[in-house]
Amino acid sequence: MDEDTIFRQKLDGQLSKYTNVMKGWQFRWFVLDPQCGTLEYYMTSDVKTQKVRGGVNLGGAVISPSEEDEQAFMVSAANGDVYRLRAHDARERQKWVSRLRAVVERQVGVMNISYSGKYSSSESIGGRYTLRTPHSSQESLSATQESLQNAKGVIRVAQENQKALVRDIESLPGSDCEITSLDPDCLMLKATSQAAVDCLEDCLTLLQKSDVLHGNKSAKDQAVSQSMANISFDVRAHMPAPSANDQQIHTNNSHNTEVTSVSTQREDLAFNNSREDPPEIDPDDEVPDSDESGENKIGDVEEHKNVILHLLSQLKLGMDLTRVVLPTFILEKRSLLEMYADFIGHADQFLRISQMPTPESRMLAAVEYYLCSFHTGRKGSVAKKPYNPIIGETFNCSYEVPKASFHPSASGPPFTATTNQSDSSPEAIERVTFVAEQVSHHPPVSAFYAECPSLNTYMNGWIWTKSKFLGMSVGVTMVGEGAIHVLERGEVYKAQFPSAYGRSILTIPWMELGGKVLIQCPQTGYQANLTFHTKPFYGGKVHRISGEVKNPDKQTICQISGEWNGTLELVYSSGEKKTIDTTRYPAYPKRVRPVSKQGLFESRRLWQHVTASLKSGDVNTATEHKKYLEERQRREERERLAEKKTWQTKLFHKEGEGWRYSNPLKQKA
Repeated sequence: MDEDTIFRQKLDGQLSKYTNVMKGWQFRWFVLDPQCGTLEYYMTSDVKTQKVRGGVNLGGAVISPSEEDEQAFMVSAANGDVYRLRAHDARERQKWVSRLRAVVERQVGVMNISYSGKYSSSESIGGRYTLRTPHSSQESLSATQESLQNAKGVIRVAQENQKALVRDIESLPGSDCEITSLDPDCLMLKATSQAAVDCLEDCLTLLQKSDVLHGNKSAKDQAVSQSMANISFDVRAHMPAPSANDQQIHTNNSHNTEVTSVSTQREDLAFNNSREDPPEIDPDDEVPDSDESGENKIGDVEEHKNVILHLLSQLKLGMDLTRVVLPTFILEKRSLLEMYADFIGHADQFLRISQMPTPESRMLAAVEYYLCSFHTGRKGSVAKKPYNPIIGETFNCSYEVPKASFHPSASGPPFTATTNQSDSSPEAIERVTFVAEQVSHHPPVSAFYAECPSLNTYMNGWIWTKSKFLGMSVGVTMVGEGAIHVLERGEVYKAQFPSAYGRSILTIPWMELGGKVLIQCPQTGYQANLTFHTKPFYGGKVHRISGEVKNPDKQTICQISGEWNGTLELVYSSGEKKTIDTTRYPAYPKRVRPVSKQGLFESRRLWQHVTASLKSGDVNTATEHKKYLEERQRREERERLAEKKTWQTKLFHKEGEGWRYSNPLKQKA
């Protein structure tokens, strides 16, 4: 739709409006009038016989789509009125949001010209900038251009004031004084002043776009505007050097930290001068993992909340967090590669797939395994971020599973914390091995593989994450695929991954999953569509999931509902119901070799000094060790680029868009 049509035709339709009187969503008929710049609503579609129930002028309004509900959006008017609205579907919401924003942008230009016309004589702002009354069309264009230049000048002044404020805060005395640069109020001042300057810059950009849209710019003014657009308003570029306190806590500074650990320096020499072959894993070397403690304590996060505020003051909405160095104290004490091993935490459910007698029962078993695999990754109620793996890093472990636990007739919780598996005979145990490798740095791709040779079953997966700052939360999109191969049946079960969200990052952070995923078996035609629901804007439960499993004829054979980390209910087409309480299904413990027997590239040995420092509460030392590893990775990457060399992986190879294990079961047979 062209611009003339947008501003000539009204847009009307039914939307749900959240009302405080009824405390809920009510259908209303909305009319958007582009020429008047208003949004009004009625009780029904018969607008000619009714009175307007309410309305807002869109001049200066902000249109905000909801991050958590793909159908909801919010209209915040300049006078303070807020409409919380909900469309029939995502496409309908996009239509309304696009049209509303176009009208808002148009109104900004109208308000700008009207504002300039109020001045009958030359007036000054701050003794420097003047506005004047336009007496002709040409003079109106000139006044608009002058107004934009005035706005640029005002932003320059605001920017200089903000820089001065930051300098004053950074120059405050150290920790011995009552107020320091890390005082909560000072950090909030820095964050809000940065946000204010960013907002002014965004407003100026809207004005410039509106002026270009209406052809009100001369070639000279366009050149000036382009030059202004190329100027970075990022105050961080003008900040003075960090204070001593910042150098101790903030991990994204420019000084070089020397790690004093002799063992780390010796390992670094070997790391740089030799390539380690994939280690030969001796099962007798592996012992049940004793490092399974959860991250339930929130005290350390509360203690360092000021540093989080300091970090937030430097971020912008939508910023890619891949290259942002997060404070060390909010890290989980393990590598992301090790966290992926939790997908095999319910190893009995993984092995049960191959034992089911029919394609339908195997598909249902694969879905049940998928549904139970996510809650094992959370070691506690507090959401923390694992270490970003170093390229070339690997992680190895295994699981021992009693054969009776995955027999098709088995039911109920397959394993309890009191089970002593060492008493089981070797003949009654199946062994599942797991290995993961960080195969790429940019993008950060992790590949993993698990197998049970005696049952001719293996899983191959790869995944990489894209993180974005969303204000008071962090969104993580997980790109990749996991595939379970049942060689005896010639079947492959492919599955996608949901997105993850870290919420309430300023208080007690918690994690939820969101998005739609597909699980399918191309060989049999069965597929499952699952939806991980994020918490609604108003009310509702957290961690909900819903879905259905369909046969090759597209008939629903099972409906799924519940919570992915709580109780799940499966209702089959036969009328039978099955309840899965994931809280009663504790994961099998990993079996891992001691650090002393691990290779230099293996996760726990690579990160041992960071982990030990975090466990002892020495955040500064942990930060030094972590930065040392990351700087070494960057240095070696620069050296490879200079020598035009590519990284050679050990265990996996690129295949199409994904990564495959180089020696899977089907090649060993």
